[in-house]
Amino acid sequence: MIYRDFQDIKLSALGMGAMRLPVVDGDDSRIDEKKAEEMVACAMKQGVNYYDTAWGYHGGNSEIVMGKALKKYPRDSFYLASKFPGYDLSNMDKVEEIFEKQLEKCQVEYFDFYLFHNVCEMNIDAYLDPKYGIFDYLMKQKENGRIRHLGFSAHGGLDVLKRFLDAYGEHMEFCQLQLNYLDWVFQNGKEKVELMKKNNIPVWVMEPVRGGKLASLAEEQEAKLKALRPDESIAAWAFRFLQSVPEVKVVLSGMSNMDQMKENIRTFGEDKPLKENEMETLMGIVDEMVKKTSVPCTACHYCVDHCPQGLDIPRLLELYNEHVLTEGGFIAPMALAAIPQDKHPDACIGCRSCEAVCPQQIKISEAMADFAEKLK
Repeated sequence: MIYRDFQDIKLSALGMGAMRLPVVDGDDSRIDEKKAEEMVACAMKQGVNYYDTAWGYHGGNSEIVMGKALKKYPRDSFYLASKFPGYDLSNMDKVEEIFEKQLEKCQVEYFDFYLFHNVCEMNIDAYLDPKYGIFDYLMKQKENGRIRHLGFSAHGGLDVLKRFLDAYGEHMEFCQLQLNYLDWVFQNGKEKVELMKKNNIPVWVMEPVRGGKLASLAEEQEAKLKALRPDESIAAWAFRFLQSVPEVKVVLSGMSNMDQMKENIRTFGEDKPLKENEMETLMGIVDEMVKKTSVPCTACHYCVDHCPQGLDIPRLLELYNEHVLTEGGFIAPMALAAIPQDKHPDACIGCRSCEAVCPQQIKISEAMADFAEKLK
């Protein structure tokens, strides 16, 4: 197992994420505890020492199951992370109640790592609002030793990250980002990592294979990678890419079965960052993937001045691209929740005034209609 230095401790470069544990009969809230415990046992035996759970995973049962599984091991043999569930605005005034319950569910007296969960457009105002006392409470728990290291996870855009860092950055010890070779370009991953580097904040990674999307590619794309590394699995390329980003300390993988666990552990048995020609090939594949599903908006904003509805068309097209490429998911709806309802894609009246001035000749009205339909 590869280890990375973080302050005065060594963390396994592979962390076990507990968002996609094995379940019973396809019911996400019914975790197969026996299989989950077997996976934890395998991980512990092979040197994985970082375990990540959260309040809302598996209908609230992930923390309970991980607590039971890890209780079998000495407390100083693993590092446990959980998060304050600010993705749900109704939780904002419950930080103390939730934190105490999390310790109880996980059967621990402290969290090694604790995060503001999912800092994004929808919740940034609430996270920064002192009336909820979230930051003050978590800092107090850190002073009391019940949180050893405080950080945050983020799915929001660069502007949101900058606002959060302006307020709390000096106190953040790590940041968990959705990062993979597709989002390096598609979601400004490179710029987000550079922002963290500027603030001296190391990066943890979530969604390294983008929910499994990068575990298999088109046949011709896989052939290009196999020609460079015949013995490397396609999924392993996603991890090798992250091993090529020096700011990354921990890569979290939400493994659903023992086969995935064993394959990932094999991958992290050695450090094999990508060579320059391998990186170029991979980025070429990214370009192919994005072009197949994305509308080519350059955010010139000519369209905005001609929209009678006052829609932020470049932003809506950016979210449309995300939603199409991901084939659904939560990121676009989450971002739209921070936008007034009368500025959503279904507010487009199809007048095509925007299309008359679009240098890229994008059929914007059709994209807005399709986006509105996909959101239903």
